[in-house]
Amino acid sequence: MSPPRRVVFALCALTLIGTLAAGPAVSQDAAPQGETKLRILLPKKRATLEIDGKEIEGSGKEREIVAPPLAKGKKQWEVSSVLAPTNYEKFYRTRLVSPKPGQTVVVDLRTEDPKNKDRLVIRFVPTPDDVVARMCKLGNVGKNDVVYDIGCGDGRLVIIAVADFGAKRGVGIDLDPDLVKKSRENAKKRGVSDKVEIREGDALKIKDLSDATVVLLYMGEPMNLLLRPILKKTLKPGSRIVSHRFGMGDWKPDKTETFTAQDGDEYTILLWTIPEKGAAGKKKAGASADRPDASLRRPTLNGVSPR
Repeated sequence: MSPPRRVVFALCALTLIGTLAAGPAVSQDAAPQGETKLRILLPKKRATLEIDGKEIEGSGKEREIVAPPLAKGKKQWEVSSVLAPTNYEKFYRTRLVSPKPGQTVVVDLRTEDPKNKDRLVIRFVPTPDDVVARMCKLGNVGKNDVVYDIGCGDGRLVIIAVADFGAKRGVGIDLDPDLVKKSRENAKKRGVSDKVEIREGDALKIKDLSDATVVLLYMGEPMNLLLRPILKKTLKPGSRIVSHRFGMGDWKPDKTETFTAQDGDEYTILLWTIPEKGAAGKKKAGASADRPDASLRRPTLNGVSPR
């Protein structure tokens, strides 16, 4: 099974330990004259420490270093904790730290700052074309559909939806400008650039998906859970969500398919259908308010991993 891909899509609500609300604290410990010493509190021992995007060697949950010289034109350092729970996900937690010559600045990265949320970066891995086709079939993609791919990578999901399944229009969104360029080139090669729009942007800054009738996902469950409120709030009733491999927490899929693809690997895809308005309140006894009633599910019609 391929691991999830990069999207980017951006900001994650990862829960860790400790917080920083008012900025780094300054201790009385002496630092070399004219230099700033940093005492950095990390969420886990295995976290990687980066300053201005460069990895700083060290180990443990508390690390002390003399801050490097500021880059030309910069007035603050970007101090980041990087956690990689899987080989396709990286969570970045960053604080901006100003110089305090001769002093020690405490940088607390143990807890997410509500005003400066964690950033999630996902590695891009292509979804095999025959798996894309199975996703389109599960989502019942047809001539009246507007298909969105959030974290579109090289654009193949929306391109196949338009070129091979006759979708009216496709919209792909990705944070990586190189992948956006590649997606547009791929759409042109397939002759569907007039029907496929590729946007450069952060998936988690999307506020409205009401234009979509089908949404395709492959980014990992943490990202799915962040997107879920937007999907449920803005998609029209009857709209379908198809996810490669990953779920939506306690929102159970209407249908799940597991199959062996042409590459010999086993894949799982999942489908949800947005229920009619008011239907969410008609629950069976004991049903979660976040799950569609089984009677509303469309049997003919999964969160997120690399393509």
